[in-house]
Amino acid sequence: MARIFISIGSNIEAEHYFNAALKALSKDFSNLCLSSVFESEAVGFDGSNFLNMVVAADTQLDIAQVVAVFKRIEQDNGREIGAKKFSPRTLDLDLLLFDDCVVTAPVELPRAEITTNAFVLWPLAEIAPNLVHPVEQQTYQTLWDNYDKSQQKLWPIEFYWSY
Repeated sequence: MARIFISIGSNIEAEHYFNAALKALSKDFSNLCLSSVFESEAVGFDGSNFLNMVVAADTQLDIAQVVAVFKRIEQDNGREIGAKKFSPRTLDLDLLLFDDCVVTAPVELPRAEITTNAFVLWPLAEIAPNLVHPVEQQTYQTLWDNYDKSQQKLWPIEFYWSY
């Protein structure tokens, strides 16, 4: 059984798609642990604000199978295949961590956005503060404490779940 961490983001009907994502994730994975939901400005393009969060879960699937599940969930929820990276989206699911694996294929793990994007690092530090980044060899809480918070505007919001 592997412990995975998933970044969820949306800036199109975000509340609807967050609930849909969590409903789908709860069918394929177990022991979900949810961070707070954070709102942030779009990064890399001019667009409406995003909602973001991190979810931890357990799985018996391998990395490639997990990524395939994420792609299926995204597509089931209106994600356009081949949409450009910096654009509005209904749902974005990214595998951040798979236990303490460090790999480059089928995806890069740990995901680089962990240390570069506040909307990933803050919620990850919230639910796994004492977990150690397998490359940086620092806890996520330490990485968040040392993060330059002037880089990105981010704030927690109240969110009501219906999944």
